[in-house]
Amino acid sequence: MWIEPEGKDSVSTRRNRGESISLIQEQKQVIRHESNHVPSEFSMKDNNAQSLEKTISKLEAELAAARAAQESIMNGSPLAESLKIVESTTKRKYLMVIGINTAFNSRKRRDSVRGTWMPQGDKRKKLEEEKGIVIRFVIGHSSTSGGILDKSIEAEEKKHGDFLRLEHVEGYLELSAKTKAYFATAVSLWDADFYVKVDDDVHVNLATLGKTLSRHRLKPRVYVGCMKSGPILAKKGVRYQEPEHWKFGGEGNKYFRHATGQLYAISNDLATYIAINQHVLHKYANEDVSLGAWLIGLDVSHVDDKGLCCGTPPDCEWKAQAGNVCGASFDWTCSGICRSDERIYEVHQRCGESEDEIWKPTF
Repeated sequence: MWIEPEGKDSVSTRRNRGESISLIQEQKQVIRHESNHVPSEFSMKDNNAQSLEKTISKLEAELAAARAAQESIMNGSPLAESLKIVESTTKRKYLMVIGINTAFNSRKRRDSVRGTWMPQGDKRKKLEEEKGIVIRFVIGHSSTSGGILDKSIEAEEKKHGDFLRLEHVEGYLELSAKTKAYFATAVSLWDADFYVKVDDDVHVNLATLGKTLSRHRLKPRVYVGCMKSGPILAKKGVRYQEPEHWKFGGEGNKYFRHATGQLYAISNDLATYIAINQHVLHKYANEDVSLGAWLIGLDVSHVDDKGLCCGTPPDCEWKAQAGNVCGASFDWTCSGICRSDERIYEVHQRCGESEDEIWKPTF
């Protein structure tokens, strides 16, 4: 490799990057200095303390992004899109971005979601503007770029305008890579408190999900979902088989606690962490295990909320009648709603919130 001679622009860019890093470091020092001299009555308020810690966490994430960007420039490499997230502080703030994982052959599922819990047209735009909730179907590209599968998605996008396209080649065994690409892309486009991943065969109550996440928005490094610890399947040919089972110990062991893959949410700082480090984060066979592995070594708050993994009727219906509306519902036996393109309408009718419920809360 040979090093291209430095020009005035590259020197100026490095100087600006250096000044940005210095500014972030100074901001962190000011915040930490002030936190050591707060009045006693202030220190007793948990929400303020958590907000301060979250601010520091966000600055640390921005500092890491700035450092990564500077190293990329100094090494003569182009600046990756995921490293431009440091600029996201100038963007509008959202409560959550909901990415609905979907596939090329899931058109009926997408239409059933559009016909139930996902607002359409002007209502979806209003949801973004007034409630700070962004919803998109998430899909990459086919192995044959520009082929019939990609063209069908392009036609659907032209009609509905509700897709987030990833630089990713679709495939069932590539869900872990798709998850990384989703978080990295979403955090670069929208500055949100939370980033949610949900499957296209799951029913969601938006107001309940929004209120659930709002309770944790002041905390730093939050990982929300239905936490589980299932068995590690080593036998070849079985569903959810783990090729790297030996890494988790002997036969009969279980995975570490992680959120089930039907729906989970992570805070902005964790999504930023994944975006910055996506090229060195290991991918396991199952995407929910992969996300849990990326976070298990970090100082993360695991929030186990069983309201995000209710069963379909009568389970979610009984809970709704008792005043405990579910944030998400699906069938464990099918890892989603069985025959969801047909049954999600029934689930929505019996367990769904009223249409105007989402407009009532102030998140």
